[in-house]
Amino acid sequence: MRDDEWLENRMEYIQRRHFADAKISNALLIRFGRRARRILGSIRKNHDRSILNRLTGNFDTQIIINGHFKDEYIPEYVVDAVIGHELCHYVHGFSSPLPQLARHPHKGGIVNNEMSKRGMGVLEREQKRWIKKNWLTYLKKYR
Repeated sequence: MRDDEWLENRMEYIQRRHFADAKISNALLIRFGRRARRILGSIRKNHDRSILNRLTGNFDTQIIINGHFKDEYIPEYVVDAVIGHELCHYVHGFSSPLPQLARHPHKGGIVNNEMSKRGMGVLEREQKRWIKKNWLTYLKKYR
């Protein structure tokens, strides 16, 4: 079984390889979340509750990955593509302190274009192919 440390290492690898030019301007955390049927990953602001940080607007960003992905049956490239997808949201200014580049996070294929630009287009297509072919069978078997 994979754990949060494994997930942190995957994110660091993807950042070095595909997002080296991206400015990470706050604490970027990643962890496994609950097991879900439809949501593969998400990104959100993780507000610090201290008064100073609330007044200054400081926050951490947290990427949450589907808990099913702890299972080593799920190919590593599927997890990597989901991490890359969420990092695209970060660099586009969604749940990050960076300027927001678009009004909606997926409109006009903005994430797909960013994934391709960063050399992750093939990985994303393979991930989508695996999900389409195997996901429902996996859920029936391992739920």
